[in-house]
Amino acid sequence: MNTNDSALAETHEVFNVGAELPDHDAYRSDAALVEAVVREGAAWADDELSAFGRLTGSAAYRELGAEANRHPPELDTHDRFGRRVDLVRFHPAYHELMRTAIGHGLHASPHTAPRPGANVARAARFYLQSQVEAGHGCPVTMTFASVPTLRTTPALAEAWLPRVTARVYDPRNVPDAQKAGVTIGMAMTEKQGGSDVRANTTQARPAGAGGVYELVGHKYFVSAPMCDAFLVLAQAPGGLTCFLLPRWRPDGTKNPLQLLRLKRKMGNVANASSETELRGALAWRVGDEGRGVRTIIEMVACTRFDCMVGSSAGQRAAAVLALHHTALRSAFGRRLAEQPLMKNVLADLALESEASLALTMRLARALDRRGDAHEDALVRLGTAIGKYWVCKRSAAHAAEAMECIGGSGVMEDGPFPRLYREAPVNAIWEGSGNVQCLDMLRALEKAPAALHAFFAELALARGADHRLDRWVAALQDEFADLSDLEFRARGLVDRMALALQASLLVRHAPAAVADAFCASRLDGGGARQYGTLPRGVDAAAIVARAMPAL
Repeated sequence: MNTNDSALAETHEVFNVGAELPDHDAYRSDAALVEAVVREGAAWADDELSAFGRLTGSAAYRELGAEANRHPPELDTHDRFGRRVDLVRFHPAYHELMRTAIGHGLHASPHTAPRPGANVARAARFYLQSQVEAGHGCPVTMTFASVPTLRTTPALAEAWLPRVTARVYDPRNVPDAQKAGVTIGMAMTEKQGGSDVRANTTQARPAGAGGVYELVGHKYFVSAPMCDAFLVLAQAPGGLTCFLLPRWRPDGTKNPLQLLRLKRKMGNVANASSETELRGALAWRVGDEGRGVRTIIEMVACTRFDCMVGSSAGQRAAAVLALHHTALRSAFGRRLAEQPLMKNVLADLALESEASLALTMRLARALDRRGDAHEDALVRLGTAIGKYWVCKRSAAHAAEAMECIGGSGVMEDGPFPRLYREAPVNAIWEGSGNVQCLDMLRALEKAPAALHAFFAELALARGADHRLDRWVAALQDEFADLSDLEFRARGLVDRMALALQASLLVRHAPAAVADAFCASRLDGGGARQYGTLPRGVDAAAIVARAMPAL
């Protein structure tokens, strides 16, 4: 070929395409998050969160999330000599994410340094970290949530909590006595029961003094099986009971908690989940015999709250990617983000994200103030409502954001397939939608005052928006009729969640955000598809607020 003709080797110039997100401060670029941190009582953490936002917003750190999912965990049941090891191997990127999460106290900071706003600051860090990678959040969450359960048994708390709360990540498969920091998992689910843990058949036999038992049975879904110990529900002579089951016995021998296989999940790929058999595994009783559900209930409340945080984070990650792409790409002579119909979609995605975050951070403040009767009632009712609504809305949100990218959005070399596969996970884990609705009804049955607390929270916005006032009045009428409550539970929880979100936005968000949310979610009976904001809303202002400063 003539060197003068070398340009002919190029078929086209690459232009008018998207780009990778550049390094940015993921905290400062999220106006709704910065405002929520201050509003809900954690302004003292602002500088620390900004530093963490620069880490989680960096391209190199985001690549760790991609790598951890590109190389799923692998199980070795035995070593090459035939000895049982039950070892799950992870990519180094996963370990780096875990090391960062635990090093920044995502697993323990409100327990080790309690102060006003501690749960708010921790939720903000977890929200930023989860935008990078969601799967490793599972062992972090379970370790965090185990603390109130372990505290029910002082001897176990004294022996384990200093290492559970230590900011030390040690992934070695060695006895916990050799570690300065440990992680805690959960092993609840059995084939025949699922969410109905009272149907568990695993047997716990007393095996000595000090609350020692041996457990025989199966667990169909053990998340993060490389944790150092697990909270397990099993049938003791006195009924369903909670136990702490370590991977290694105190004498240094391997506890017969045997991993059969790893689950092949559509999402949450970086995190291992296993089917497990207990063949006389040693465990210590936590709480009293027959009180297993009551003993572990606070742990479940914490993990459900973190599902809200994770889903809110997924919505923000999806919205940022859609906003960034549409600000760069043009079609029909204009930037996509400037075109009215796309602007409607982007604003609606941003609305959903901000409303999810507002509700999540409000409940974080309630967690910080459990001693107050109103806040405690809000946690008990609001966690079930928020977990149901925020997590369930995320799948459609991810799909719509992916559509903003077009055909390239579904390609596996981009971030959206992972976000899309991850989106349904939190809606199912820790109690699916129906379970959350039933738990809301149980909370009302056990503590009728919780409903008064719910409406008292909504009353703080009374008079600020006539659409919200009408919505709340209709909701009160719904509760005046107590017939068929279970049949109507989903519809009730839908409306309760929207009422809470709207009340928070009306009180705290810019007028354009609050007006658009009430107009689209309340005035029309709830959004049907994203991008159906009614005429008159200030979509440009909503998009500008949500657009990350890149």
